[in-house]
Amino acid sequence: MMAQPSGAISRSLAGAAWLTAGALPRLLQVLDCDGEQARVVGGAVRNALLDLAVGEIDVATTAVPEEVVRRVQAAGFKSVPTGIAHGTVTVVIDKHPFEVTTLRKDVETDGRHAKVAFGRDWKTDAERRDFTINALSAARDGTVYDYAGGLADLAARRVRFIGQANRRIEEDYLRILRFFRFHAAYGSSEHPYAEGIAACIAGRAGLDALSRERVRMEVMKLVVAPHAVPTLISMADAGLLLHVLGGVSYLASFENMAKAEAAIGLAPDPVRRLGALGVLIAEDAERLWQKLRLTNVEHERLASLAEGWRRMSPAFGEPAARALLYRLGPQAFTDHALLGWARSLVSASDKDWHALAALPQRYTAPVFPLKAADFVKRGVEKGPALGAALRAAEAAWIAAGFPGDAAALAKIIAAATKSPA
Repeated sequence: MMAQPSGAISRSLAGAAWLTAGALPRLLQVLDCDGEQARVVGGAVRNALLDLAVGEIDVATTAVPEEVVRRVQAAGFKSVPTGIAHGTVTVVIDKHPFEVTTLRKDVETDGRHAKVAFGRDWKTDAERRDFTINALSAARDGTVYDYAGGLADLAARRVRFIGQANRRIEEDYLRILRFFRFHAAYGSSEHPYAEGIAACIAGRAGLDALSRERVRMEVMKLVVAPHAVPTLISMADAGLLLHVLGGVSYLASFENMAKAEAAIGLAPDPVRRLGALGVLIAEDAERLWQKLRLTNVEHERLASLAEGWRRMSPAFGEPAARALLYRLGPQAFTDHALLGWARSLVSASDKDWHALAALPQRYTAPVFPLKAADFVKRGVEKGPALGAALRAAEAAWIAAGFPGDAAALAKIIAAATKSPA
């Protein structure tokens, strides 16, 4: 029987469905035998201990990458060398991917990337990770191993760097953003761990060395986290939010957006929340596009928000709101309405704003029923005249409240073509 490594603690995940069913136990059976060990590590263990949903499952092993590939292929699994230079092989079982990484230690770091050496020591591997709550591992029998005090920090809902916070940040400056993002997701106190904040402030210049894509990914996860509001306030107080976004932050607007989303039963949306946090005018959308290297679709949504939120009001009335929904589409309408609500002077319980923002949930705008052929039959020639007739007819159809009966449509066609019905 293989000797148990040091660091074993009393907490157990024995019998957990995600650990004992499906493809994962088959993978662990192949890797955790014949002189090698394998465990689930990181987020899956953390979430399981917090009774949260377990998503991606990562596995660590004492086996070197070549041995991992040999074993999984012999078992009939697919292996993909996604990061084999750093010890990572993606193993696909029944279309389910697992990242399998050999235990390692950092040999050299530059604040962005690390050179690693493979090893067999679970404690050393755990201590190279960022936070104590991410350094937990679980064997296939459910035994949990804690080498850095992660269980105590989980119980306290505290995000704490492993070892010296300054050193962990110097290894990868993205950990500044990860510190706040994990606090927003798993922390319980209003203010993050003081030592961590001090280290983040001291290392903030290192954020400039990071790729904008990595920064964007962390920001988008942070703004939708359960405790994003107090966490962003802490970042602003520390002078870090200005550094990340490159402009003014509208924290009250962000808080109100979170309340408005919840009021109409919508899940947090990262682009919409980023707009509430950082977009007041069109120039803000352009700055964030460049600063965070947003996708074109994300940039277009922010640009639309910058122009549209001021134009929303419950005073429009239902017919005008339905017409606007038709022209904007459900997503843009919801974006504009929620941001308008967030920046209004009313509360999240306001019935009029609630009705406006929730309109796409209870009403689906119809499709314009007239086609070019309907006008060609009336003698309208193809070209600019046909386009003008279609636009005039659509405007009249919207103004009339989207009628669908043949008589009303005939009148609209006649008016657009200036001929008798």
